Amino acid sequence: MSDGSFNPDFGDIKVYAFVGAAGTGKSQRAHFVADYLDADYIIDDGLVIRRTTIVAGRSAKAERNQIRAIRRAMFEFEDHRRAVMDFFKKTGACSVMVIATSEEMAGRIIKKLELPPPARVVHIEEVATPQEIARARKERRRKGQHVIPVSHVLVRKNFAGKMVGRLRVLWRTKTPYEGEKTIVRPPFSFYGDVHIEPEAIEQLVSYVASRIPQVGAGPVARVYSTVEDELCIDIDIRLSPGDRSIMAVSETVRQKVARSVKYFSGLGVHNVNINVVGLVVQ
Repeated sequence: MSDGSFNPDFGDIKVYAFVGAAGTGKSQRAHFVADYLDADYIIDDGLVIRRTTIVAGRSAKAERNQIRAIRRAMFEFEDHRRAVMDFFKKTGACSVMVIATSEEMAGRIIKKLELPPPARVVHIEEVATPQEIARARKERRRKGQHVIPVSHVLVRKNFAGKMVGRLRVLWRTKTPYEGEKTIVRPPFSFYGDVHIEPEAIEQLVSYVASRIPQVGAGPVARVYSTVEDELCIDIDIRLSPGDRSIMAVSETVRQKVARSVKYFSGLGVHNVNINVVGLVVQ
């Protein structure tokens, strides 16, 4: 895991940040701002983009639920974070523009990737009028559409929702897809903050466990986080006699609980501990 310190291997990388609230048109203006800042690469929603080509990373919009999308955009998955860091180590001296919804988010992404602090922060209000921002917000709310500053040819491999259109810049470009942006509709909304109470996970775990044959009524679940922000789950269950052994039923509970929590919440599960606290004799 990253400790948030600056990596000396990236001393020759110049970093910028381009920030603005969700739905204000950042991605639509990404290449314009990157060109103004003379940035070689753009980091947007988990992707590293050069011109309109994906060169590293994985899109948050490839995730099928909002929690995993947020974690992907923040580079909280170790393999994803390490792959992007390795890319910049091989690249050497360059300049990078990080797109984020706030300066705090940009700072967290930069720390996760162990890049130098930003030399400059550009806000969406500096490059878009209030009318343009309001129009972009209205379109986002009404249609749920997002702009990805990447050619539609490459988006197909990095997106889980529906592609609904393309945009082209007005100036002449060197390659057929340079300057092209893809309009997409993710399978979920990127609007708003998401907070899951531990009690909600505990109720989910208890419900899933109670649906498994030979598990008595009223399983008790306890949830806590590890240092890596993954979940540890303890479950107290009572079993009734049946065709399967205590070990077999416990393993079924463990597997189904882990899969269900990952699927419905998008959170990582470090381990699931099953405690058989009694038998139910009918």
